[in-house]
Amino acid sequence: MAIESMTGFARAAGTTGAHAFAWEVRSVNGRGLDVRVRVPTGFDSFSEAARKQFSAAFTRGTLHVSLAITSEAAAPRPRINQEALAALIEAASQVKLPAGIAPATLDGLLAIRGVVEVSEESSDALSDLEKPVLASLAETIAALKQARLAEGRALEAIICGHLDAIARLTVEAEAHPGRSVEAIRARLAGQVAALLEASNALEPQRLHQEAALLAVKSDIREEIDRLHAHVAALRELLAQGGPIGRKLDFLAQEFGREASTLCAKAGDPGLSRIGLELRTTVDQLREQVQNVE
Repeated sequence: MAIESMTGFARAAGTTGAHAFAWEVRSVNGRGLDVRVRVPTGFDSFSEAARKQFSAAFTRGTLHVSLAITSEAAAPRPRINQEALAALIEAASQVKLPAGIAPATLDGLLAIRGVVEVSEESSDALSDLEKPVLASLAETIAALKQARLAEGRALEAIICGHLDAIARLTVEAEAHPGRSVEAIRARLAGQVAALLEASNALEPQRLHQEAALLAVKSDIREEIDRLHAHVAALRELLAQGGPIGRKLDFLAQEFGREASTLCAKAGDPGLSRIGLELRTTVDQLREQVQNVE
């Protein structure tokens, strides 16, 4: 199964009768799934349908979905609610106005909500549009899926490149002369000499403890083993595919932790250089995996 990016764009349009419509969706990164839908007034049922279908098709990303509907039909005419207007006039006539207060005027009464009604779309229009608009919605979802898959393939190639670099640097660190017993012994000898120079009063037992601690801090075997294991785990996840973005992000954090520890324990300029290059590559890897669904 391939991986998907969380970024993509899709559009599908159509016409039916006097109406033209178009779905557009823009998908960007998100911690979870957030579907935001905008539809014209009077077509709220399409909003709910879009939210449900996009939620079923995707697991992560912020999706900005919009539906545009235009009509060649004549603009609807306003209709005055005669009953509501008559009731308002009757009620206003019974109000005793204080001095200086003018009585209600017709334009003021017409401005009251519910007196003038404008129907933007008839129920017949909604019924005529339902089938083609929902079919177009399915096309939009399929197109976005393909766009995110295409972006996912490009992402996978970049991630594999970073992963190959991490694997190579890990092997370089493992084989570096600075890890040899002789190199570690020489560094320890220098550090013990510095301890003795700082304090001649160190007891042999304390000196032995300090030397053992320095030896432990100089050993990067554990970090190298973990880096190898993380490389294998990430390759397995990529082969598995699907919505693995969160797992990839967790592994990228683990890579960063091991690279930082390797830098701190290196004690050798060559190993430090490898550690810094590892950290840079891991940062680049993490930037990319944060785009994966």
